[in-house]
Amino acid sequence: MSALYSDANLWNRHSIFKDRSEAGRALAEFLAPDYEGQAMTFVLAIPAGGVPVGIELSKQLQLPFDCLIVRKLQIPGNTEAGFGAMASGGQVLLNQELVRRIGLSQNQIDTQTKKVQEELAIREDLFRRNRPFPNIEGMEVILTDDGLASGYTMLAAIRFVLAIGAKKVVVAVPTAPLRSIRQVEQEANAVYSLHVQESGAFAVANAYQHWYDLGREEVAGLLETFFQDFDTSNDQI
Repeated sequence: MSALYSDANLWNRHSIFKDRSEAGRALAEFLAPDYEGQAMTFVLAIPAGGVPVGIELSKQLQLPFDCLIVRKLQIPGNTEAGFGAMASGGQVLLNQELVRRIGLSQNQIDTQTKKVQEELAIREDLFRRNRPFPNIEGMEVILTDDGLASGYTMLAAIRFVLAIGAKKVVVAVPTAPLRSIRQVEQEANAVYSLHVQESGAFAVANAYQHWYDLGREEVAGLLETFFQDFDTSNDQI
């Protein structure tokens, strides 16, 4: 099992962060002693909510950044809950226990998988804009999102980056329930979560004062601005 790093003063609290950008800055400050300017380390954020968090990590820690597109497989009729996740490379990770418990048929699973596959293709075009996926072979990867829910989206991301050659995977999020951290710990080298909720119903939104679902166009705009600024700063070197 990997190590968990968190702020005990923030456990079991609500409305900790103003927004995702503030959460990203707080998380970066927490990570700085171990990762600021660290060579051979790359930040990958899971859209949508992970992008503003990941951008702040990249800026504050002076680390290269990009996004890794992973989507949850939604339970039919419930847009908030998922029964698994799928990465851009086509890898599917199912919560088999949940699938059995709610009685999902293979046809329902296939239908949701096809929908997510189509959404992944749209997001690849919109978010990457022909930008090649970074070469992370032999590197340490910091995977980030605005929080963990069930943890299955993050597990799919971990398996994807390991499959393409990442040497080490660290998960860094502003908020998470302890039960999901315990799952992710099984496959990550370390987990950083500022806020941890030990028990009870959990929602990522509860850690934020101002919360809304980020639209695809807003995420695309954040990424475009980041890479434009990055290219400009490189030109000035």
